[in-house]
Amino acid sequence: MNNEYIKGVIAYPITPFTKDDKVDIPLFKRLVERLVKSGSHGIAPLGSTGVLPYLTQEEKRAVASACIEQVAGRMPVVIGVSNLTTADTVSEAQFAEKAGADAVMIIPMSYWKLTDEEIYTHFKTIDASISIPIMVYNNPATGGVDMSPALLMRLLTLTNVAMIKESTGDIQRMYTLRKQLGEDIRLFNGANHLALGALTAGASGWCTAAPNLIPHLTTDLFSALEKNNLQRAQKVFYHQVELLQFMVAKGLPRVVKAGLELMNEEAGYLRAPLLPLNTDEKDELKRLLDQCHQKMFHP
Repeated sequence: MNNEYIKGVIAYPITPFTKDDKVDIPLFKRLVERLVKSGSHGIAPLGSTGVLPYLTQEEKRAVASACIEQVAGRMPVVIGVSNLTTADTVSEAQFAEKAGADAVMIIPMSYWKLTDEEIYTHFKTIDASISIPIMVYNNPATGGVDMSPALLMRLLTLTNVAMIKESTGDIQRMYTLRKQLGEDIRLFNGANHLALGALTAGASGWCTAAPNLIPHLTTDLFSALEKNNLQRAQKVFYHQVELLQFMVAKGLPRVVKAGLELMNEEAGYLRAPLLPLNTDEKDELKRLLDQCHQKMFHP
């Protein structure tokens, strides 16, 4: 299995809703097209930014199909297929593969605290049901499960498990994974504010909603590090880090929606219980966006 083409800045679109709380597929496709043209290296709908847990099965499948159709093979598409049950995750993974996804992303969602054996069996069952790469997503803040390096190493023995997205927000974890799992493992950073540290630690890419608002800075950071220009990478990162921190603190869907609107882009509605940013938060976001969009000195 060759997944070398999946790397770089993987952009996460929001899932916009209409005023009557329907998924706005035409607007979603326009937002995906913005990301395709932004210079990002891949698209990943149905993650935290795309409010996966708030969607019905029919809505998730409509979003997945719309994204694959809009991207039309111009870059890899990684579809989030996570569900609480193994059977539902298998069903969504099979749908994504049949629809043309290049890979699927799976976080072990939990109500009861899952054991390592339960998580391994969950992934083993999904792995046996599809033939495209699997990105294992570790984000205890949203999934309720923190997978240890030892468990991740075990998951990597499965046929299709090819990538790990690490979102604990602990840069030491990225160093540990890189050291214990080896240089060949394809690690992806999912913690926005750790992008510089994670990429310099050897991550293959950065999974982020930031390209919705500052695509030039996200791709500039990755490009600078590919060229081993650490000085340039540091300058680019520190130019955007306050916005990245704000996005994490205030919630990705909420911030992306508000940011798009501040840039005069249609962004639709949020689905309850999510609420729009308040006036003070919007003012702070505008300040951060203006700061990011100021021209940088290019050494």
